[in-house]
Amino acid sequence: MDRGLDARYKAFCFDDVPSNCSNSLEELGNLFEAEKTNNVLKIMKRLVVGISGASGVIYGIRLLEVLRGKIETHLVITEQAKQTLSLETDLTVGAVESLASFVHSDKDLSSPLASGSFITQGMIIVPCSIKTLSAVANSYGQALIARAADVNLKERRRVVLVVRETPLHLGHIRLMAQVTEMGGVVLPPVPAFYHKPKSVTDIIDHTVGKILDLFDIQHKLFRRWQEDEPDLS
Repeated sequence: MDRGLDARYKAFCFDDVPSNCSNSLEELGNLFEAEKTNNVLKIMKRLVVGISGASGVIYGIRLLEVLRGKIETHLVITEQAKQTLSLETDLTVGAVESLASFVHSDKDLSSPLASGSFITQGMIIVPCSIKTLSAVANSYGQALIARAADVNLKERRRVVLVVRETPLHLGHIRLMAQVTEMGGVVLPPVPAFYHKPKSVTDIIDHTVGKILDLFDIQHKLFRRWQEDEPDLS
């Protein structure tokens, strides 16, 4: 990315690059397909990814892996998610953050993600804890992960919540109904087995593939119903 384009992109997105971004704009040059045409800067598809403290952080990690280099991702990872990460994986927080194009603190309500003027294709919270589900359902934007979801809902963009809890009581079900009525999509990580998964990764990839389908992002993460085996080479 040339320095002129770097400056235009910076001005287009936000006044100052957040200090907690995981990469510099220069390093991300190969991610952005941008050109100045009639004073409009065209940016490649952009998604917000939130990782909350529910069990199943591997779903969020795998989503970031699949999107890396293809989609501009803006990551918000909660403090509880960082604890869950240490309990469920051998990865460091830094390793997960390095998979995203940009990283935003969950405490930073001055982040570009807190404004509807920051254009995205939508947001995925994966996994989504019941606490985060409740915050989104009730428009309680005390933290950035919930505020960003609320912004995308009000702008009528797709918001997908991968709610990871079982069994569910009526309060949980009502919260999911509220989010659905607001225009969100509740996508519990419920695996299918018609594609004959051979590993945990195959099961994870099925859910990640279903998320990508909702954003019209092509993939070959699993074999669809009555389709031939995918070419994973």
